[in-house]
Amino acid sequence: MKPALLLFLAASAFASAAEVDFDHEVIPLLRKHCTECHAGDKKKGGFTMNTRATLLEGGENGAVLTPGNAAKGHLLEAIVSTDPDVRMPPKGPRLTPAEVATLRGWIGQGARWTEGFAFKQPGYEPPLKPRVVNLPVALEGRSHPIDRVLDAWLAEHKQPRPARVDDATFLRRASLDLVGLLPSPAETQAFLADPAADKRARLVQALLARDVDYADHWMVFWNDLLRNDYAGTGYIDGGRKQITPWLYRALVTNKPYDQMARELVAPAAESEGFAKGIVWRGATSAGQKPELQFAQSVSQAFLGINMKCASCHDSFIDRWKLKDAYGLAAIFSDRPLELVRCDIPTGKPAAAAWLFPELGQVDATKPKAERLGQLAALLTHPDNGRFQRTMANRLWHRLMGRGVVHPVDAMQTAPWNQDLLDVLANQLRTSGYDLRATLAFIATSEAYQARAEVLAPTADDSGYAYRGPRAKRLTAEQFVDTVWRLTGTTPAKIDAGVTRAPEGATPAALLALPIWSNDTPKGRQPAVGEARSFRHALTLASAPRRAACAITCDNAFELWVNGRKVGTGDDWQTPQTFDLTPFLRTGANEVVIVGRNGGSAPNAAALWCQLYVQLADGKELALATDRTWQWSATLPNGQGALSVAAEWKPVAVIAGTGWAAAEKRLADQIAAFSGKVLLTPRAALMKSDLLQRSLGRPNREQIVSMRPNELSTLEAIDLANGAALTDLLARGASNLLRRRWSRPTPSPGGFTSPRFAVSRPPRKRRWRARCSAVSSTSKAWPTCSGPSACFLNSRPSADLHAARPRTAHRPVPSARPPASRVPATPRRGRRRHARHGRAQTARRRGAGPGRESRRLHLDLVGRRYGCARDLRSQTVRPL
Repeated sequence: MKPALLLFLAASAFASAAEVDFDHEVIPLLRKHCTECHAGDKKKGGFTMNTRATLLEGGENGAVLTPGNAAKGHLLEAIVSTDPDVRMPPKGPRLTPAEVATLRGWIGQGARWTEGFAFKQPGYEPPLKPRVVNLPVALEGRSHPIDRVLDAWLAEHKQPRPARVDDATFLRRASLDLVGLLPSPAETQAFLADPAADKRARLVQALLARDVDYADHWMVFWNDLLRNDYAGTGYIDGGRKQITPWLYRALVTNKPYDQMARELVAPAAESEGFAKGIVWRGATSAGQKPELQFAQSVSQAFLGINMKCASCHDSFIDRWKLKDAYGLAAIFSDRPLELVRCDIPTGKPAAAAWLFPELGQVDATKPKAERLGQLAALLTHPDNGRFQRTMANRLWHRLMGRGVVHPVDAMQTAPWNQDLLDVLANQLRTSGYDLRATLAFIATSEAYQARAEVLAPTADDSGYAYRGPRAKRLTAEQFVDTVWRLTGTTPAKIDAGVTRAPEGATPAALLALPIWSNDTPKGRQPAVGEARSFRHALTLASAPRRAACAITCDNAFELWVNGRKVGTGDDWQTPQTFDLTPFLRTGANEVVIVGRNGGSAPNAAALWCQLYVQLADGKELALATDRTWQWSATLPNGQGALSVAAEWKPVAVIAGTGWAAAEKRLADQIAAFSGKVLLTPRAALMKSDLLQRSLGRPNREQIVSMRPNELSTLEAIDLANGAALTDLLARGASNLLRRRWSRPTPSPGGFTSPRFAVSRPPRKRRWRARCSAVSSTSKAWPTCSGPSACFLNSRPSADLHAARPRTAHRPVPSARPPASRVPATPRRGRRRHARHGRAQTARRRGAGPGRESRRLHLDLVGRRYGCARDLRSQTVRPL
């Protein structure tokens, strides 16, 4: 026998006889040879020896040692191996025979480990089950559970309690947060005049009771979270499926959250798009397969777990392993799955398994549908506090600007206040997973009603300490909705295929009959390109409070009211809704519709239109296409005027069987606006466009649970130089100039509340200068007095809704609009004025209303002043 081997055996025997000192012999040895690759944040081969538990757990190839049996395990085999592909450590000096003997003796003696020792202490492991919170004593009558927890935290950390915001700020904040819209001037006036002590709580309930507005707004949150959109990758070739109708109805009806989750995880046909994911074209990695997408989506959306890392290899940042990701994927898979590590097959099968076996397990032998049903039940198990805490944290983040656990998809991270997180989660569970009730729970707390935290420009999120809500940037959809309403440029129809009717709404009777001209010979169809004018008179005893219509025409239409063009449409299968309030007037009114037939051969043609009018006294009127309408072959001119010589004849009601679907959609729209509120299109229900993408709307090919709160340089440049926003503002200015105006009392509140816009009221000095610069008969008056002018011509103040982006750019000036667009008025002479207490005389060349109106027009189209930059920067913030 060789002397070296004899020495090795002798050393081993000696080490086995003596008790090995873990602290002084084993730890230094492991630090020297092993921890560089297998301790701390390093987990090569999925193996870490940070603690005894992780050491015994082993790595991707199984256990590395067996306590009490040194001959069993890969650790010593790799240490003494001479194979360069197997030996450990792979580089550097080998272990000496004495060191090997020490490890052998330590393993043989049971691999004892000093209690509490770790090369790196385990990361935070959140509790799984729900936890009852013992609420602190209420301070100064603040009995809301959220306030009791936060008041105790503030007192413990010697932090001042944030002050309460005023009523106007609360109204604005709650409206934007809960339904995504600014309060109207009438709503603002009524709320501010209400002396009741409980008016804020009643406001929250009233906002959440607006089923359609609530659903419209929260579609943004859910579309981002569930990767749902109305166009994009996969929809055309069948590699992706929308869940839009199911999701919208779930929000309108306030479907419980746990039921929503079950229907998404174990789906029927209408909700299966979430689980199916996206079938990517071309070469993809193993982690992008639909089965792995299912595992990633379920764990991220419902549990706040990022499983993308573990879909490729054992995660380096948390405890999730490759087998966990593939275990979830196997539940959804129609075929056996093989574990693939970093796109290299391992040859090991994946077993269907749930992440938290403490709650139960999925039976891998059952068919797919049963496995998914079991998974849905485990996910929404009453004892799965992880499911409850994740959604409660998301809702807190949406209303308060920062999660209790932040980021919201990192639920392995310790919350800054565990009691607060559990109070929110318990509220969600005990309310029956009622999302609106949980939002109301947050919004009625004094914490939500507090002034926003003031952040330094260089502030970061390390060492977070609660000081009140955080200001939130308007979402792209909120901002676009606001611009549409201010400028009167809201589109005529939505892209989402949903029925926007409130929960429990009684379907409105479809009074409109399909009509056309009566000059088509019997047995024949209207010719291709045939155009007809249709008209009806409408007399109103008073000005309308609200008026709307739903209309469609096979194949296209133009709608005119009192000689003013309201809108057009060329998709007869998609009826459109229009707000007619600004077009109707007291006394006689005339509705004219031009209908056009299309196609490639003679075919059936028909027009449907139904109007709803509510007068100032509450009286309601309806007007629908029927036999009382008239038609003419004469078409109106470009100003909507009809020839006096036009011959008008009674229409014919058309019988047809191919219009049932269009008539059903028409009835749905009538049901919506006959509910006393015209449901104008919302940006959340539109396909994404360049403007919304510039404002941060994602493409939704991946889950997006938190949009950036800062405006990037590229976004700022895009907004400053892009045509989309400039075009909306130009159209808004044109709409204002076309309105009939009478000069109001020169007061900043003479037109409407600036709170309906996104700025503060104009300063009195500027207001007086603008009023005096424009004559009472000038058509430029609206550009001075309208809310858009308040919006554009003033710098934002601290009481507005979204955080000012740190990057702002002045728009690049573009060509001056033609002078014909803004009529000139007589030049005004010199004007004496006081400034800083001293009277001075100044000649203001070109300071007359003509030039002033052009300057205002430039303000409105966003081409000249920094105030327009403020609009584009979404500079509105809550207190």
